Amino acid sequence: MADFTNRVVMITGAGGNLGQATARLFAAAGARLVLAGRNYEELEAAFPELNPGSDALFLVGDLTDENTVQGMILEVAETFERVDVLANIAGAYRPEPPVHEWSWPIWEFLISVNMRTVVNTCRAVVPLMLRQGSGKIVNVSARVALEGAARAGAYTISKSAVIRLTETMAAELKEAGVNVNCILPGTIDTPQNRANRPDEDFSRWVDPEAMAEVIFFLASDAARAIHGAAIPVYGLS
Repeated sequence: MADFTNRVVMITGAGGNLGQATARLFAAAGARLVLAGRNYEELEAAFPELNPGSDALFLVGDLTDENTVQGMILEVAETFERVDVLANIAGAYRPEPPVHEWSWPIWEFLISVNMRTVVNTCRAVVPLMLRQGSGKIVNVSARVALEGAARAGAYTISKSAVIRLTETMAAELKEAGVNVNCILPGTIDTPQNRANRPDEDFSRWVDPEAMAEVIFFLASDAARAIHGAAIPVYGLS
């Protein structure tokens, strides 16, 4: 396992299944954690083994709001002075009607939660990485981002934008020592997905721990030559 001792790793969506698995993997490697979630109680419940303020910095706020994110990163800079890894895991899915029956609030919600959150966190964190001359950013897109899917128009569009954003930032930042890549999850084996799709073969899905290991690799020095990649993580699905 790579050594992340004294490296600062920020994870958005830390209270979710993938966020928790990713945080615990980095914690085991010695990282100092910055965990961003929807509310403080959720983070406390997700990480009872951590002591906020000593083991990790818990941040709560609306990542779709630019000013809120800037304030969060200011707190990170004051506490740790740097961010070595940013894992943009926050996101959401909602069932959609066909495009011709869309209401704009559905579109705006999914664009905000899946793309705007990535833009806001990157805009706030990248200046720190440029100042320190290094950094790793791992975004989370989705397998369905590669082609349109019925009743998932806004979701696929928002996740496709994450791929293009990843490629763009990689081209802009690779000469400055910052790697930007993303992963494309297939179906993640979570309690929520099992409840929603009870007739499927769960053994073919990807467990959050396996997906976290791919994020961990892309954040490690072993991935220093990888820029702008979209890594499929489909399991057997």
